[in-house]
Amino acid sequence: MKNRHPLLDSQVELEISGKSAPIRGKLIEIGQDILVMHNGTQFLYVPLIHMQQLRISTNDREMIEVPEMPFEPYNEPVSYRKMLMNAKGMFSEIYITGNQSVHGYLTTVMNDFFVFYSPVYHTVIISLQHLKYLIPYNPNATPYTLTPEQFPLKPSPLTLSRTFDQQLRKLIGEFVVLDLGENPNKIGVLKNVGQSMIELANANGNSVFLHFDHVKTVHIP
Repeated sequence: MKNRHPLLDSQVELEISGKSAPIRGKLIEIGQDILVMHNGTQFLYVPLIHMQQLRISTNDREMIEVPEMPFEPYNEPVSYRKMLMNAKGMFSEIYITGNQSVHGYLTTVMNDFFVFYSPVYHTVIISLQHLKYLIPYNPNATPYTLTPEQFPLKPSPLTLSRTFDQQLRKLIGEFVVLDLGENPNKIGVLKNVGQSMIELANANGNSVFLHFDHVKTVHIP
């Protein structure tokens, strides 16, 4: 029998990569590569690779009443990949980088990336190692209260490869946006992918090189 984590079922504070303020809530479950928290209104699925600190909360708030988990029963072990597979087709919020979350639907899970369809960004390819958390919404909720006619869940227009590296190579020559366009030098024509480097031609036509491991998302506007 696996050891029970000492903070399980406790009110905790979680610091994750890229977030200045900690996430607070009840620690519901913790697996080998993911943990689950409930913040009083939502479940948050957080890959452990981005956990910087986990500690007992200093707030003396009353205990949170936690509803049934959206994916798996409490006695089923949680895992990152299982969570992604269960979240397919469910309206979700994801946080990757910067100051904003992305709302939409997870459509496809590949070896080391997944595809997310958003009303704002449309088809976004996201590296598995850079998802900070996922929040599944109520089954009846839709992004921005859009109707299915206004925002149909469409299959990706891209031909998908098995790996993130192969997928980027397939986009050579395309005008792409990396990391949701948080930096103007991450927007441009993808010129080359090789030797752990990605070459973009920016708005001025100058070459910008980025290390492959730091590219979190890519989409075609």
